Amino acid sequence: MNHPITIRRSTTGDEAAVARIAALDSGSAPEGDAMLAFVGGELRAVMPLDGGRPLADPFYHSAELLELLRYSVERGRAPRRRRFGIARLPVPRPRAA
Repeated sequence: MNHPITIRRSTTGDEAAVARIAALDSGSAPEGDAMLAFVGGELRAVMPLDGGRPLADPFYHSAELLELLRYSVERGRAPRRRRFGIARLPVPRPRAA
């Protein structure tokens, strides 16, 4: 069965869930912000934004989730691209006589 995957930044309301994943993965919960991966509404992986060790629920396959989190973090750090296009030229309007 396929479940939706949600990737988002952590909030203070996620502290208990992050601590649970850290305990399952024998790691420490990140002190700062992190990117989180949820599958079907359940937290499965955590990527600290301070460069700490990623954490994942060891009872589920998580390699792909960690790759998604790495991509999300790297994409967020990359400078935004500017789009250059053809400038709109003024349209001549008829003048009243």
